[in-house]
Amino acid sequence: MSVDVIETSPASAVARLRATFASGRTRSARWRIEQLRGLERLLAEREDEIRTALAADLGRSSAEAFIGDIGATKAEVVHARKRLRRWMRPRRTGLPLTALPGRGWFQYEPLGVVLVIGPWNYPFYLTIGPMVGALAAGNCVVVKPSEHAPRSSAALAELLPRYLDPEAVAVLEGDAEVTQDLLAQGLDHAFFTGGTEIGREVMRAAAARLTPVTLELGGKSPVIVTAAADLEVAARRIAWLKLMNSGQTCIAPDYVLVERAVRDEFLDLLASTMRTFRAGDHESGMRVVNERQFTRLAGLLGTSGGEVVIGGGADRAATAIQPTVVADPDPDSALMGQEIFGPILPVLTVDSLDEAIAFVNARPKPLAAYLFSRRRGEHRAVLDRTSSGGVVINHLAFHCMSPQLPFGGVGDSGIGSYHGKWGFETFSHRKAVVSKPSRPDLSLLYPPYTDSKMRIIRRFF
Repeated sequence: MSVDVIETSPASAVARLRATFASGRTRSARWRIEQLRGLERLLAEREDEIRTALAADLGRSSAEAFIGDIGATKAEVVHARKRLRRWMRPRRTGLPLTALPGRGWFQYEPLGVVLVIGPWNYPFYLTIGPMVGALAAGNCVVVKPSEHAPRSSAALAELLPRYLDPEAVAVLEGDAEVTQDLLAQGLDHAFFTGGTEIGREVMRAAAARLTPVTLELGGKSPVIVTAAADLEVAARRIAWLKLMNSGQTCIAPDYVLVERAVRDEFLDLLASTMRTFRAGDHESGMRVVNERQFTRLAGLLGTSGGEVVIGGGADRAATAIQPTVVADPDPDSALMGQEIFGPILPVLTVDSLDEAIAFVNARPKPLAAYLFSRRRGEHRAVLDRTSSGGVVINHLAFHCMSPQLPFGGVGDSGIGSYHGKWGFETFSHRKAVVSKPSRPDLSLLYPPYTDSKMRIIRRFF
């Protein structure tokens, strides 16, 4: 098939990929490694095009384009390519006495034709990242990029078939109706990255065909700053991730809980750090993806209560929001009820770590939780007494940037995990195998089950 062929429908795309998978061509380690090398070449050779698309869709700077989409994706691809043959090996296991003589093992097999539904906020990293696991596992892949990042979507549609096996990878652009049509095809797995509400719609559509899902969602990821924190470091690291991509990052700090004893010092450091990071243009806003998101964010600012420490401005013509810190907003306000997904950071005062933990636990489980403290006892308290997709102590985001760790949510923040070996396993079936010799063939196993047979059988359990 020519790479210039345009898919006419979800049904035809899926049918074509099913035929490819049935041929067996995707199962070999060689084919899988070729696909991963193709992704490496794409990222190296088309970096300028990727940067241009990200700037057009999101106003993303060249540096953030590399850090957030290009470099992180390349690291994921290289990690998988170097370890793939090891991941593919069958794993021997022991067997119970009742199954002897015999050998037991499990082996990984590809699921078939899988769907990756990409988001708009990191349209390359969060689309190609899941593809790494899917291709490493030997699947054919349908990619549905986000229509809210149209230049990035068009780039993926053009480039992926040119660098990958076009008989095994299809890219379908479009809106939510295309996603629903794809899910109606009864695919072998669906992987979605996005908001919780849309995640529910994806899961509902997938359930109709018993399609298993991985949902990478989000939520309000908290940061706890205790009196034992290095406040200068905490302020710098929190501001870094909060301002990246205008705060439109699923693992960005959504709010900060700071102990009263260091509140004022922390707020001063946070505000001054944001001014420094903005390099003198902190009065200008940071672009958000579209007018709908701008209107939502401006509305959150207008009803939050609390004190605006820095920022607070909004420019509708530029769909831009100033980097903003709101001290002690109303805990029942929309600002504290919705995932913010923008350059606005609420900071709430607490009297103790116990109060902070209780605050976090009273809300849905977040995708990430962050703690700044130099006391190991406080580290252990947060790890043992809170539940979140992941935790980073004295920094942010590095659990997501490490392919040696599983990344995923819990509860409202997601189902399943990926990155590195966990992505390979997500898109694989672990098939149990037992191999036994023909002899001996003990009559003890077969009817009739006499009393004497049952006395012997009971000894094995």
